[in-house]
Amino acid sequence: MSVFASEDRSPSISARRRVHHAVIGLATLLACGGSPEYDVVIRNGTLYDGSGRAPVAGDLAIAGDSIVAVGTVAGRGRLEVDATGYAVSPGFINMLSWANESLLEDGRSMSDIMQGVTLEVMGEGESMGPLSDTLRADMRAQQGDIRYPITWRTLRGYLDSLVARGVSTNVASFIGATTVRINHIGWDDRAPTAAELAAMQAEVRQAMEEGAMGVGSSLIYAPAFYAKTPELVALMQAAAPYGGMYISHLRSEGARLEEAVDELMTIARETGARAEIYHLKAAGEANWPKMARVLARIDSARAAGLEITADIYPYTAGATGLDAAMPPWVQEGGYAAWAKRLQDPAVRRKVAEEMRTPTDQWESLLLASGSPDRVVLSGFKADSLKPYTGKTLAAVAALRGTSVEETAMDLVIKDGSRVGTIYFIIDEDNIAAQLRKPWVSVGSDAGSLASEGVFLKSSPHPRAYGSFARVLGKYVRDDTVLTLEEGVRRMTSLPAANLRLARRGTLAPGSFADIVIFNPATIRDNATFEQPHQYASGVRDVFVNGVQVVRNGEHTGAKPGRVVLGPGARR
Repeated sequence: MSVFASEDRSPSISARRRVHHAVIGLATLLACGGSPEYDVVIRNGTLYDGSGRAPVAGDLAIAGDSIVAVGTVAGRGRLEVDATGYAVSPGFINMLSWANESLLEDGRSMSDIMQGVTLEVMGEGESMGPLSDTLRADMRAQQGDIRYPITWRTLRGYLDSLVARGVSTNVASFIGATTVRINHIGWDDRAPTAAELAAMQAEVRQAMEEGAMGVGSSLIYAPAFYAKTPELVALMQAAAPYGGMYISHLRSEGARLEEAVDELMTIARETGARAEIYHLKAAGEANWPKMARVLARIDSARAAGLEITADIYPYTAGATGLDAAMPPWVQEGGYAAWAKRLQDPAVRRKVAEEMRTPTDQWESLLLASGSPDRVVLSGFKADSLKPYTGKTLAAVAALRGTSVEETAMDLVIKDGSRVGTIYFIIDEDNIAAQLRKPWVSVGSDAGSLASEGVFLKSSPHPRAYGSFARVLGKYVRDDTVLTLEEGVRRMTSLPAANLRLARRGTLAPGSFADIVIFNPATIRDNATFEQPHQYASGVRDVFVNGVQVVRNGEHTGAKPGRVVLGPGARR
């Protein structure tokens, strides 16, 4: 089994060797005075190769889907691109993408591609496969503004269907631990039987052989909350032999943050797997001082040989649902059971009391926010509730004349969903401290949207439109938290290496031609919480697998994205 995966395998000769031979052939032609014709030559750019080294001025040539020359390129390209005054870097890798549904609606991947993102990595706890009949029915029932047929069963089937429909970015996914749990246990609060656990492990192995990146979990949410550490260890024991990573939304980002980090390290230690923390944060002002201890804890573990990394989105608010404001016990059994319980007066009184009471037994983002004025309702299924979009929970409670807790419960019942919600819970100084750590990469934790059509029916977190541009604009250029070469590394070669991806994340002969050309002086995020549907600026051109997807700041309509396979893929 190879340590690295490649989407371009051949039974006779590897893609790497084919590219190597092509490079040698081109060099020979040059030596003989020939003038080979490339598909694309990018000239006079400032090349940030993804390594973190200082940039160099030079050219870059593309043949087919690959970079074949970097430096001084003598031959001509069918397409000549002048990058004078621009940075040229590998395409950015979104380590936490929720483009699962948005790409089914619009494969152009507008909000991400306009920032230079060329690879969407999905699977935080829930993945789009494998799907039992029960889970498929639930997914259909929970569809909101975006409606789509579910024609696949497996995770690979979903990814292949995206490519068949046409996507501008490459796509990859972890298999969701929540998805596997629902397939075999449902939404019940119990441990799996020995037979169920064996079946869950078999499902993980199948997904790994189909190209999953590893196992992703999201442990503050029901039913993932019900999974104990040994269950997660067992799933990773199935994934680790394939080179899979364990990646997790921790069991706590607040009162028990340090204990939750310890759990992730235990899973890594007991399985020998790499592990990454999704959107590392200390949620709630009372917990902000814990971040320094967490960073030191991770540094110590890494020094001791554990491969622990993290990703972040560079904003002071998170986004999820009103389920993160209610105790997990009331959510057992799935949405229908949850909504039914919330209509029982005795249950409502108990839930309301628990929503008001600080605890370390479950994660309340409502309490972490400090006030319902710092909780914004961002997305509804029901047309009757859409006028509340963008309003705070406090404001909606006042409009409805009910308590904050009663309002939250009523909205969940009436909307038929958990209700999209933004919580202001993160410290700006902690964001900078985390970004200074060389093992921290970037993810949006959002879909890849468009400022048109069905997407305008919700008011998303601005991270969907700005996470990567914000790092390069605010934290690199304006605040000088990172150098530009280091900022590029965090979005390119670092996540590619963490995922064990061959031929991605660098500007080098043999790498796939995922390339972004941007202006370091003007790149910035423009989306705000008040006006989120605003594309980032400063990215001029984007190539995906050698095909130009963005030209002079405009989408070309091209959809050359591919499935990127994990390290254990066998087909």
